[in-house]
Amino acid sequence: MSMETEMRPEVREEVERQLAILRRGTAEIIPEEDLVGKLRRSVETGKPLKVKLGLDPSAPDIHIGHTVVLHKLRQFQELGHIVQLVIGDFTGRIGDPTGKSETRRQLTEEEVKANAETYTRQLFKILSPERTEVHFNSTWLKPLTFMEVTELASKCTVARMLERDDFAKRYHSGQAISVHEFFYPLMQGYDSVALKSDVELGGTDQKFNLLMGRQLQREYGQPEQVIMMMPLLEGLDGVKKMSKSLGNYIGIDEPPKEMYGKTMSIPDELMLKYYELATDLPPEELDRIKEGLEKGTLHPRDAKMRLAHTFVRMYHGQEAADEAERHFRTVFQQGKLPEEIDEVEISASELKDGKMWIVRLLNRLGLAGSNGEARRFIQQSAVRIDGEKVTDTDAELPVSDGMVVQVGKRRFAKVKLVQG
Repeated sequence: MSMETEMRPEVREEVERQLAILRRGTAEIIPEEDLVGKLRRSVETGKPLKVKLGLDPSAPDIHIGHTVVLHKLRQFQELGHIVQLVIGDFTGRIGDPTGKSETRRQLTEEEVKANAETYTRQLFKILSPERTEVHFNSTWLKPLTFMEVTELASKCTVARMLERDDFAKRYHSGQAISVHEFFYPLMQGYDSVALKSDVELGGTDQKFNLLMGRQLQREYGQPEQVIMMMPLLEGLDGVKKMSKSLGNYIGIDEPPKEMYGKTMSIPDELMLKYYELATDLPPEELDRIKEGLEKGTLHPRDAKMRLAHTFVRMYHGQEAADEAERHFRTVFQQGKLPEEIDEVEISASELKDGKMWIVRLLNRLGLAGSNGEARRFIQQSAVRIDGEKVTDTDAELPVSDGMVVQVGKRRFAKVKLVQG
């Protein structure tokens, strides 16, 4: 008789309810029958599952792409389970080689600590602190003796490591692979051994690392964790994985109006994926939105505005979301200037004959982060002064009190000219 048929009806019903929630939006579960067994034992004993997520604090900010796995973790919490957040303060000193074509620069201890602090603050915008354990993997990795490290390394062959696509490509092309890079998946897998994790979540690009956790738990005589992989979310370009380095991201700490405006630039065909993977709307509401788009009763623009409002509401609150929507309607749908534009003081002594180089002006107003970025904005015809386009990167422009400088569709600044 199978384990499923032996379940009491009330246990079966609860396991099926939890499984239906956890399956939704998930790319792959390895193996699903083990998850059924773990959920069953949890329901029967009242003991929550320990659900792990490893975070490599190599970048300080979280974007919407990162939140896909965080929302799945939140579902586990709402079902009564415990999240184990592993901040890779030790592994972060090496850097995950996944998808990298060369050895990564090792982070300093100060960089890792600063990034980890920012991560944890942002994570609790989604996760429940009461059902979250925060661990730093230096706690168990740093004290390992060289003998213990050697024993850990003996659990995996070089051939197994070279099954990993990025290592294989570098090896066959003659590019260097440092020995310490092989330790990254071993250390991440050992985190699961140290915490006796029941489930580990990650993106589909993390499959090798996640499976290493299962392998090492088996080698150390522990029950193997279940792997749940979430889809990767394409960025605003609709093509590549959302990434801060590619500039196709929406940061969860970005200002409300910027977040709203960026969301409105998402390709229509990705809207439903963003809705399902990155919002907190209930399944029945998602089904209504999908049906409306398919039947043509919901205009894609209105669906996208709902998505933009939802993102801002989730990370900045209802009032900020309402204001961001009013701003969007005023500026973009009606073609008017926003009611409130940040003023930046510029001293008359900074000007030469009352003029300033356009590139310097954009930097001075905080509308560009560098001279190169300012030049790109100008060359892309994205810069307007009081509504008039500026396309000459060498232009020396008269600067007057109250002049409005605009970059793209969402960024404005007003000059406040002061004497001095």
